[in-house]
Amino acid sequence: MISEGLLDSLKALEQAYANGETAAQNETAAPKVEETVPERTPLVEKVMGIIRGRISAMNLAPGARLPSIRRLAETMAVSKSTVVEAYDRLVAEGIIQSRRGAGFFVAERARQPFTLARATPHHDRQIDPFWVMRQSLETSRDTLKPGCGWLPDEWLPLESIRRAIRQIAREEDSNLANYGEPLGHGPLRQHLAHRLAEQGIDLRSADLMLTDSGTQAIDLICRFILQPGDTVLVDDPCYFNFQAVLLSHRVKLVGVPYTATGPDLDAFANAAAKYAPKLYISNAGLQNPTGGTMTPATAHRLLKLAEMHSITLVEDNIFGDFHPSPTPLLAELDGFERVLHIGSFSKTLSAAARVGYIATRRDWIEGLTDLKLATTFGNNPLSAQIIHAMLTDGSYRRHIESLRVKLADAMSLTAKRLKADGLTLWTEPQGGMFLWARLPDGVDSGNVARYGLEKGVVFAPGNVFSPSHSAGQYLRFNVAQSTDPRIYVVLREAIKHARRE
Repeated sequence: MISEGLLDSLKALEQAYANGETAAQNETAAPKVEETVPERTPLVEKVMGIIRGRISAMNLAPGARLPSIRRLAETMAVSKSTVVEAYDRLVAEGIIQSRRGAGFFVAERARQPFTLARATPHHDRQIDPFWVMRQSLETSRDTLKPGCGWLPDEWLPLESIRRAIRQIAREEDSNLANYGEPLGHGPLRQHLAHRLAEQGIDLRSADLMLTDSGTQAIDLICRFILQPGDTVLVDDPCYFNFQAVLLSHRVKLVGVPYTATGPDLDAFANAAAKYAPKLYISNAGLQNPTGGTMTPATAHRLLKLAEMHSITLVEDNIFGDFHPSPTPLLAELDGFERVLHIGSFSKTLSAAARVGYIATRRDWIEGLTDLKLATTFGNNPLSAQIIHAMLTDGSYRRHIESLRVKLADAMSLTAKRLKADGLTLWTEPQGGMFLWARLPDGVDSGNVARYGLEKGVVFAPGNVFSPSHSAGQYLRFNVAQSTDPRIYVVLREAIKHARRE
């Protein structure tokens, strides 16, 4: 390991160099490299590592001049040939540049690439917004996943999907090779416009653009509305991928506490006045992770606050079809003045045949379409044709009706088991597939999740969903993935283990 003394010596050298002083004029003499770093690390690599570290920490900015070979060799008590080789290798890596007659400089593009892991407000990598996604997607099929966000394969209409694919393959006019229309598959857009009209949202198919997923819909909206540094309001807790997408656009997240009737409107008003946010994003109907539902009264006041503070609203209706009696939608109440309504079929039909959509005012659709073409050139027309076939042949309706019954039974069973193990439910959801449950006092959900992973169970710790990191005692349970009794054996063991820590 490179000693702090060496780092300090290089920093001192940088300061002396900036002040026009020589290395010998520094008050602190540089320790010999051989005395401060393990001998098994080659000297050249030690010198390279120190310089890389100063560049990564932004102590050496792009374009900054590096010490001369002689000066660095004297300061670090190494040979000039060692420094020459270190500099040559760093030049080859593109980290520094050599300018004939002028010396060596930090490359203009030597900044470390932006990474979402560094942008997350959570310092524990194990419970940042990417933890559940990675563990759920990377673990084996034998792993139990009560913390994941999708239905089991056996709950999906796989035979209906196969039948739709065969039908599309047989039809001469099916699009099996081309990009498709800029707005997306026309027949599917027309059908979706009709479905939304039945929910009170008045629009034409030209006011609706298909995307490859709900996540892509959010990403395009962020590109359309936001600039780096803008503030966005989200629920606290909220769907963790809202945070992930927003952080990728380098915006500031401000959480608004979510209550049994929707967002805390007093907190929303205070945040709006204090931070001047550009956007607020939330689930329509059944909220993820709590399973709560925004009441009509809350929706009306929220729209007034958004108008007062010039905030654009995004309602994600991805779980809308799970709800047995859908609540009024913001897009219905607002008439698309400041609302963008999005949805997808990844949760209800297939995460492999990915189709989402954005419905909003016509002049916004134009700009969003340009962004979609610029970033993806088009949608997946084959997936859109599969979804359209299932929506129009009746198989989707039958699947949803059956699914609601299965989810209701699983919700009841999971709630009963969690209560028996000492957990407290935040609410009894009206439908959907999520339960937000509080662990017994003194038990941290991050510790439970780590223990569970060792035993082959992926739990979803509360702080994955909380921008303020204030949900450490909560777990989110996907009731469709929580039917195996082994989950609760591991949960009880994890709680006992966490209490002992």
